[in-house]
Amino acid sequence: MSSTMIRLEGVTKRFRGAAAPAVDALDLEVPQGEIVMLVGPSGCGKTTTLKMINRLVEPSSGSIQIDGEDVLATPPHELRRRIGYVIQQIGLFPHRTIAQNIATVPELLGWDEGRIQARVDELIELMHLDPAMLGRFPSELSGGQRQRVGVARALAADPPVLLMDEPFGAVDPLVRARLQEQLLQLQHQVQKTIVFVTHDIDEAIRLGDRIAVLNIGARLEQFAPPAELLAKPATDFVAAFLGSERGLRRLALLPVRDLDLDHGPVVHADDGAAAARRAMNAYGVDWFGVTSSDGRALGWAWGTDLQGVDDLADLPLRPFAASIQADASLREALDAIVTTQNNVAVVCDGDTYVGMLFVDHVGAELIR
Repeated sequence: MSSTMIRLEGVTKRFRGAAAPAVDALDLEVPQGEIVMLVGPSGCGKTTTLKMINRLVEPSSGSIQIDGEDVLATPPHELRRRIGYVIQQIGLFPHRTIAQNIATVPELLGWDEGRIQARVDELIELMHLDPAMLGRFPSELSGGQRQRVGVARALAADPPVLLMDEPFGAVDPLVRARLQEQLLQLQHQVQKTIVFVTHDIDEAIRLGDRIAVLNIGARLEQFAPPAELLAKPATDFVAAFLGSERGLRRLALLPVRDLDLDHGPVVHADDGAAAARRAMNAYGVDWFGVTSSDGRALGWAWGTDLQGVDDLADLPLRPFAASIQADASLREALDAIVTTQNNVAVVCDGDTYVGMLFVDHVGAELIR
């Protein structure tokens, strides 16, 4: 079991003139090496909670510890140099080059020039950025590139903790999906403790090891892994926040390979037309799939294509309209299935045919 990296005990923040606390006696433990997502309605205290961890906002009362050290006993400027921070607006210095932006914290820490250059080069490679952009300025980069530079700058001094405040909220959906995937790949490599604020429950489900659902005043309604949250909402508030598509969202967490797939009306290319007819009869369909002798999915044909044919090798095959990999999620599979006429997707592991996923399989998971 992971040890606790960040511990909040009774943390409260009262802003002057406000009728109620922005954060009211919040208790939360963030395990080391995990991504914890903070979600909840606007104004519930997500960002305030995040900023109290690195003391951009000072708590009114309570205790915050990072790796057992009292945050409030550490000078704020020293604390922030040991915590990476990424925001939606990115916050790159416009007058500094990309290399200089990434080097900001190592320079403040007094690293020598050679060490800084090596770290900048390492992070450029880690974030899949073009080294040619090191001499450019932030205004010369796309939004997605600037966001990756922002993450690189936050990681420059190799901090154990990374705080992210809606970092991908300002980019378009395609870039956002790529940034999410890159964050997961990065986390697999560097294993930081990440606290991530988002308004997007789908983003929370995709990225989070655990999700903290906060109500107004940062009241913790539930803190659980995504699968548990979706399967067993702890309160009516959580169920309402997750919305009516909770079942569909659960599908995003379930890999296709975990299901008992159907072999389907599929024959080997050297089995012959009679075997294809038997396969169609067994499944009550008017089409069949064909695989090669080494198990690759070759395509499919209508039963009527068999007229006058004995050898399937002579048969022109159509490519499968919906082919997915075994490590795809059931939600991705459902998206593929609904584009077909026969409500089925071919499942492969690499090039090897694994089985068929029918819409009934997905429906059974939805009602579990």
